[in-house]
Order: sequence, then structure tokens, then C-alpha cells
Amino acid sequence: MGTTTFSGPVKAGPISQTTGTTVGTNMKDTGQVVLAQTVAVDQSAITDTTNIIIPAHSQIVAIDLYVNAVWDGSSKLMSIGKVGTAAAFATGVTGVALGLISITATASAAVVNRWTDVGATDNRIIVTNVNTGAGTGYLCVQYVQMTAATSLIA
Repeated sequence: MGTTTFSGPVKAGPISQTTGTTVGTNMKDTGQVVLAQTVAVDQSAITDTTNIIIPAHSQIVAIDLYVNAVWDGSSKLMSIGKVGTAAAFATGVTGVALGLISITATASAAVVNRWTDVGATDNRIIVTNVNTGAGTGYLCVQYVQMTAATSLIA
């Protein structure tokens, strides 16, 4: 497998710097690239520490769980977080059905802000299960790599 390394933003058109106010003439048309990391996860332990590392100041745009064996137990719940903060990104995620589960940010300003900017350090993603069992799937985290200078959180 080949590898590609670049430093963004990615130029999507002929104008890389804004020098005026006319679209198509002197306003930049650049943007960030959405990146994704996917790993197998399971319910064999309460905490499943993944190898997904989200770089500092990145913005999470989506978290999906592809369930190929339903989570066991009466609650079948899990949280998606980072090492040190188990519920950093989502709580009450349920693995009750086979297929794709689109995970949304827990309804709190702190969590929404964490999706917008994961913070000043890299984040290792964890899945915290309410109980152990035989559930399995694949966790995919999509994010835009930002910098402190381009972060949306002041």
C-alpha cells in the first residue's frame, strides 16, 4: 500500500490566497480534507482501547459503528471517548441491531465543542461497554485535521 503525506489546506481551485472580495477572481478556494480511521472493536472487555489516534485540534465530522455481531446484555450500551475521558464524544450508543449505527454527539455543549475541536493534544479513541459479551463490529471515525490557528473554538 502506498502512502501520501501532505500539509493542508488542499487547494481545490486556482486561487490559494484571498486578496479581495470577488468570488472566482481573488477569493481563495481551498479546504480541508476529511480523513478516516477504522478499527475492529468488540465487547470482550469493558474498555476497548483502539488504535485510532485523532490529531490535536481536529474536528470530528462523523463516527459510525458497523455492527456485525449484536452486543450482548440487557442494556447493550457503550460510550465513545478518548483515553482519560470515557464519554468524551458520545454516550448511550446502542449495539442492538446488525448494520450501520451513526453516532451523534451527546447533547451537551462540552461534547459538541469536543467534536468541533478535540483539544490541544492527540486523542486515542476508546469504546467503553456497559457489560462484556460477544458483540463485534468496526468503528470508523472521520475527521478534519485542523491546527490551533484554524480551530473553530477560540
